[in-house]
Amino acid sequence: MVAINKYSNVPLYCQLKNIIIEKIESGEFEADQKIPSEQDFCDQYDISRPTVRQAINELTAAGQLYKLKGKGTFVAAQKNNVNIKDYTGFTDSILDSKNPSEKNIVSIDIVAGKDHPKVLDAFGMKPEGKVEFAAITYTNSMRNDVISLSVSYIPLALFPEIVEDIKTNKDVLRGKYPLIPNSAKSTLDIVNTDHTDAVYLQLQPGQPLIRIHNILYSKSGQPVEYIITKYRADKVRLQFENHK
Repeated sequence: MVAINKYSNVPLYCQLKNIIIEKIESGEFEADQKIPSEQDFCDQYDISRPTVRQAINELTAAGQLYKLKGKGTFVAAQKNNVNIKDYTGFTDSILDSKNPSEKNIVSIDIVAGKDHPKVLDAFGMKPEGKVEFAAITYTNSMRNDVISLSVSYIPLALFPEIVEDIKTNKDVLRGKYPLIPNSAKSTLDIVNTDHTDAVYLQLQPGQPLIRIHNILYSKSGQPVEYIITKYRADKVRLQFENHK
């Protein structure tokens, strides 16, 4: 058994953190396995409860452990790495993936711009006349886990038959429409799971989600798609790439 050195310059809680991490990485503590209680750690390593609590709280904040009220503390599953890439075509954001079966379209609707002011703002449009968008809601999965919920808005003025095309023949999309995005503007924030998110992401309301807003632009700078994606913070690690 690895011992804690009380004469070391390394704080006791850091030593306990390292011990727990080693047990996770070695497989001694498996995903979703309950770890020993605070008192168990106190007795095993002859340290105080505040020391144990600090170690566990920091590992929980880092996503390596999670707590269930009334049940204890458990080992979190390994997070999926998600690369936030630059989209080269609007079908990339809706239908294309390395494993197409992992992208599940939940619904396809036609919505009025006047009812979605933030969408109008993303496209630089005003609520005048009949402005409509295709709204495609879909989930993404990795390793059999649902990791994200997205809603993609596409202006029908630019892609008038997009809804029917998606429903009947997804393969025609890439070659049919000339306005292909080649750049994107992204913003990221943290939100809490609402009741709709909870259903599709298999979470309890109130848990944190990573939300990314993507506006995709054509070569001429015209917005052609607006996507809102919410990622499960406990399931993913986002990776960003910069190309110069």
